[in-house]
Amino acid sequence: MKVLITGGAGYIGSTIASACYDAGIHPVILDNLSTGRLEFTTGRTFYQGDIADGPLIDRIFTDHPDLQAVIHCAAKIVVPDSVTDPVGYYRNNVAKSLDLVTHLLRNHCGRMVFSSSASIYEAASDFTVDEDSPLAPQSPYARTKTVCEAMFADIAATQPIRILSLRYFNPIGADPQLRTGLQLRRPSHALGKLISAHEAGVPFDVTGTDWPTRDGSGIRDYIHVWDLAAAHITALTRFDDILTTENPSAAINLGTGSGTTVRELVDAFNTVVDAPVKTRDTAPRPGDVAGAYTRSDRAARLLDWHPQHSIADGIRHSLQWADARDTRLHEAG
Repeated sequence: MKVLITGGAGYIGSTIASACYDAGIHPVILDNLSTGRLEFTTGRTFYQGDIADGPLIDRIFTDHPDLQAVIHCAAKIVVPDSVTDPVGYYRNNVAKSLDLVTHLLRNHCGRMVFSSSASIYEAASDFTVDEDSPLAPQSPYARTKTVCEAMFADIAATQPIRILSLRYFNPIGADPQLRTGLQLRRPSHALGKLISAHEAGVPFDVTGTDWPTRDGSGIRDYIHVWDLAAAHITALTRFDDILTTENPSAAINLGTGSGTTVRELVDAFNTVVDAPVKTRDTAPRPGDVAGAYTRSDRAARLLDWHPQHSIADGIRHSLQWADARDTRLHEAG
């Protein structure tokens, strides 16, 4: 099997590409390198460019007529940035995704796996969600994912393409073989900031301490990025069993099934490192919400997928990647 991975030089896309190789699937990478890394494409079939570039998409399919599916990972993903730049987020995540699907239809590509987000949900009082939970995205970023899913469902209902959306939560960790990992030195998510605080020997900011959770900090469903990649592989191999012409679109949640608060993440982090990180309570960031975690029955039933890595594994692999990052990447940007 050969698949096109948009955003395949980014953190998640490149990890999915590694998992593809391990599974005997040949990935073709498309990335504009706005946040992805050229180093993550070494030894891989790579095209630099934009998902909205029709002639480029046409050339990729001409070069690779045996492409059987697309995994669509290309997107802007930083919640606070989406609050300050909603126009840029809607243009990049929604308008260009519509362009991409148009190009796929023209090239007779009928299968797409969409890397979506579980931030689109309104959580229950116990902070759990499943695929039938009401949708209530709380940031422009989350709303772009909601709009894309609705747009894809409408298109799949009448056009010769089937689209499976995988809604996932907070990826952590790295490829256990350290082929790829989080490319940013100072990422905006909680674990990245924990590692930065640990490296600098400064307190870690707990952003928001008055949420109605068990300890007041936000609650998340942290999933190891390698488990996430494995789910995408299974989605490819079981695609035709899950989606049919009568049922051309669907969504599946990916998560561990258990919530972890930010304070609990810090506690887990401190069990892995030698020098514990202290914390400092601060106000929530723009667009932040209390959080949620998933009930993953559908993933277990349709994908036979269960996470294999613990939070401690994710922290450990993230730390190993942080140590190897500047050797693996040519620049320290």
